[in-house]
Amino acid sequence: MSEASNGEVGESRAGLVAFQSVDFRKIFGARVLNGLAANMLHIAVGWEVYKVTRDPFALALVGLFMFAPNIMFFLIAGATADRLPRRLVLASCYLLHTAAAASLFFLFSAQTPNMVLVYIALFAIGTGRCFAQPASHAIVPNIVPKEHFTNAVAWGSSGQQIAVIAGPAIGGVLLVAGAPVVFAVVTGLFAANLVLMLMITSRQQTFAREPMSVSSMFAGLKFIFNRQIILGAISLDLFAVLFGGAIAMMPIYAADILNVGEVGLGFLRSAIAVGGAACAIGLTQYPIRRHAGRALLISVAVFGAGTIVFGLSVNLYLSLGALVIAGGADAISVFIRQSMVQLGTPDEMRGRVTSVNSMFVGASNELGEFESGTVAVWVGVVPSVVIGGIATIAVAALWAKLFPRLRSVDALSAEGIANQSEA
Repeated sequence: MSEASNGEVGESRAGLVAFQSVDFRKIFGARVLNGLAANMLHIAVGWEVYKVTRDPFALALVGLFMFAPNIMFFLIAGATADRLPRRLVLASCYLLHTAAAASLFFLFSAQTPNMVLVYIALFAIGTGRCFAQPASHAIVPNIVPKEHFTNAVAWGSSGQQIAVIAGPAIGGVLLVAGAPVVFAVVTGLFAANLVLMLMITSRQQTFAREPMSVSSMFAGLKFIFNRQIILGAISLDLFAVLFGGAIAMMPIYAADILNVGEVGLGFLRSAIAVGGAACAIGLTQYPIRRHAGRALLISVAVFGAGTIVFGLSVNLYLSLGALVIAGGADAISVFIRQSMVQLGTPDEMRGRVTSVNSMFVGASNELGEFESGTVAVWVGVVPSVVIGGIATIAVAALWAKLFPRLRSVDALSAEGIANQSEA
């Protein structure tokens, strides 16, 4: 092992130590490309579906069909990531993504897209993501030294945030040329991810030894429920961001409230990642060393406050500012939560635990979008977003009471989290 791998790096390189791993550079590149593709796809699908249907509930169905595989397959996905080589699991998922994106290209090239087939393609993408998420997160501790893990988490989050900034903006511009152009580019990006996964050389993975059974698949859930810190961190994301799903309403804000069109929609989607990228990159240089639990709860409350301001705003610049603040708060909460979950879980359980975590994350995004779209039908778009932001703040306050060990987490370390999280 090199001198740098043993943690003896110069101060000027301290923020880049994760990149000393060649395989991490491949994973990082794949996450950026995947983030670009996913966000370009999401903005194109949202815009086209609303243009065809003019129905907020149709947007809600987009989120529902992409989230449904998380509920249906998350236990199998976690067990798969613990029993098969994670790099091959990821390669298979990106192959499925490539095929589904190509299908969307042909569907939206038609004069009248078949919405049933569109939702089937989105379900396929959701299925691939369901299996990819636990493998993608669980593989990181296999390819970077333990002392570089939190730096890898911060850079992984940074890469995703950068993709969220660029993806919607690029997607919005390409939408001017037509949705098929967007889906053609997305297909190419997913194919590039497939190639990167096949190039990973690391084989350092501890495989689960127990036979495949219902009990072993549920082991991840049992592990989480026996550790208050991990349970609190994961469930906080579900219940807080569930009510903060303002992203689903952005096509309506862009078209009918702010009147900024396709390009404006791209910048609205990018704005939430501008704050996220700034905070995530800052965390690579200045990681959270103290009061991590408190910082997690505060960041969720700030995310809710940003959602409220965005919901009430009729000014583009105020809306962009609110989304930047919400994005920064979200990046901090993601960094803390991912660090807690990964550091507190043994490698042979990491796929199953991360799969449960991914299911909660998926719920907080896609199911949150479904909730926002459904409530918007009942009470209107603006009240739906504002009520969601208020509920997010309330959840953060409630979790501070329900999970005192989560609130009291200080340093992000494997030993500290393992010692404090047992219920």
